[in-house]
Amino acid sequence: MAVDQETSYAVEWLLGSDEPAIRAMTRRDVLGESIGEDAESILDGPKVSALLSGQQDDGGFGDDPYRKWTGAHWRLISLVELAAPPSDPRVAAVAERVLTWISRGLRHSAVVVEDGPTRSHGSVQGNALGACCRAGLADDPRTERLAEALISWQWPDGGWNCDLKASGRRSSFHETLGAAWGLHEYSLAAGHAAARDAADRAAELFLEHRLFRRLRDGEVIKAQWLRPRYPPYWHYDILAALLLLSRMGKAADPRAADALDELEQRRLPDGRWRAYGQWWKPAGSKVTPEVVDWSPSGEPNPMVTLNALRVLGAAGQVDLR
Repeated sequence: MAVDQETSYAVEWLLGSDEPAIRAMTRRDVLGESIGEDAESILDGPKVSALLSGQQDDGGFGDDPYRKWTGAHWRLISLVELAAPPSDPRVAAVAERVLTWISRGLRHSAVVVEDGPTRSHGSVQGNALGACCRAGLADDPRTERLAEALISWQWPDGGWNCDLKASGRRSSFHETLGAAWGLHEYSLAAGHAAARDAADRAAELFLEHRLFRRLRDGEVIKAQWLRPRYPPYWHYDILAALLLLSRMGKAADPRAADALDELEQRRLPDGRWRAYGQWWKPAGSKVTPEVVDWSPSGEPNPMVTLNALRVLGAAGQVDLR
């Protein structure tokens, strides 16, 4: 398969990043190479360093691990997505803080509705599960309990939902995305068949909707889902969904074709992708500040570009290996 000039430019741009993690993941996931010397410097990268800054003795970054977006929960997700090594004591401490927090609140995390499926914030537990598995805690008994709780809360359609007013017929794509990722990571790390089956059912929910279309008429469910942002945090969009499917070996499913086409259409003329808005505010903001600059809205975004290339590679539409 010939590599077009635009793709080559995007790859070279990623390889020139000042973030060692982005360089390393591009070599590993896009080019199929060894990540080489960049592996040793991932912890020194500006984004990873910022995510670990201000860490307290308990491994966290304040009283509330879920504080948007500076709490330990959100930092851990970003750390594992930047391939921060779980062997590092600081990364291990963040993971332990998150698992302790999520485990203590597990019994209060779901609401049983009479004659209906359980309501739960599947994205919270799911993202914590996925991040803790990536951080080396898959064998912890608390992780197993977390996975089994998520499985027990899954709705008949394959998803999860926190809305007490929901009819029980259709779950939330937002809540389902994180839950599916967490269960997939746990199934890989622990060989847990029920977790794998639950993640597959969630993937089927996305695929039967072609990731963004209504079943009854094929129309777009929500236009915002077609405009990826990074980080997505708990929000659903087609790139986040395609990335999950690629990790599950399902990106080449014919029902993902529409979403892949939409992703391709959003590619910039030079081969990169931009973020369509941002869920975060710069450091120092009073509302939802971030400790990391993930690139402003409208500019070419390294993580959006990397994830898009990962997805297209998994779907067989780009081959640089």
